[in-house]
Amino acid sequence: MTEPGRTGDDTDQRTDRAAPTDDSGADAETAGTGEQAEKSAESEKPAESEKPEPTLLEQMGGVSGLIYSSLPVVVFVLANAFFGLTVGIWSAIGSAVAITVLRVVRKEPLQPAISGFFGVAIAAFIAYRTGSAKGFFLFGIWASLVYCGVFVASVLIRWPLAGVVWNFLNGTGTAWRKDKPSRFGYDVATLTMAAVFAARFVVQRWLYNEDYTGWLAFAKIAMGYPLYGLALLVVVWAVRRSDKRLKALAESAPHEESDAEIEARLRLKYGQAPAQEA
Repeated sequence: MTEPGRTGDDTDQRTDRAAPTDDSGADAETAGTGEQAEKSAESEKPAESEKPEPTLLEQMGGVSGLIYSSLPVVVFVLANAFFGLTVGIWSAIGSAVAITVLRVVRKEPLQPAISGFFGVAIAAFIAYRTGSAKGFFLFGIWASLVYCGVFVASVLIRWPLAGVVWNFLNGTGTAWRKDKPSRFGYDVATLTMAAVFAARFVVQRWLYNEDYTGWLAFAKIAMGYPLYGLALLVVVWAVRRSDKRLKALAESAPHEESDAEIEARLRLKYGQAPAQEA
C-alpha cells in the first residue's frame, strides 16, 4: 500500500530543493541590474580627460609669452642707449638665453623660446655686421614682407594658408576646399594675415629709413602680438564658419546603402524571404 504522507513529504522536499535555484536566479538578476546601473552611471559622468578649449591669449603663449617676446627688444634698446651697440647686442642675447633657461626650469613649451632665441641671435648678428642699432630690426622687417607674399600667393593658387595649416594640424583633410563658402572664409582669414605683415613692413621700413630706432622697438612690440591676435580672431571665424557648413552638408548628404541593405530592401519589395545566413 502507498502511504499518502510520504507523497506529501516528497513534494515538500522537491519544493525545498528548488527554492535555492530561484534565489540564485534572483541574485543573478539583481547583480546584472546593479552592473547595468553602474555602467549607465559611469557613462553619464563627464570625461575627466576633456579639457576646455584654450583661449586666444593661451594660444599665443599667455601673458608670459607676450613678456618673453618683448623683453629682448626692450633690453637691446635700453642697453644700446646707455652703453652702446656692443653691450646692447650681448644684453639682448643674454636675455634670450635667460628666457630659454627659465622656460626649461618651469617646464614650459620650449618651441617659442627656441625660435625667439634664434630670432634675437640673427637680429643681433645683423646689427653687429651693419654696425648700427637699427640693423637689429632689419631681419624682422624683411621677414614680414616674405610672409605677406607667401600668404597672398597661397590665396592666388586657391590653397589659402590659413585653411591649409589649420586643417592639417587637426587632421580634417581637404574637404573644405570643395565648399566655396568655406574656401572664401579661409581666403579672408589668409588675406587678413597678409595685411598684418604688410602693415608691419611698411611702418617699420619707414621708421628704419628715418633712423627712429626707439620707435622701431615700439612698433615691433605694438605690431606684434596685438595685431596677430586680431588676425587670429578672423581665422577663428573662418574655422567655425567652415566647420558649421561642412557639418550641415554631411548631415544633408543622402545615405549610401550597402549591398546587404539593397538586397534586403529588394526582397521586401518583391515579397521574397530573406536569405538565411550559413
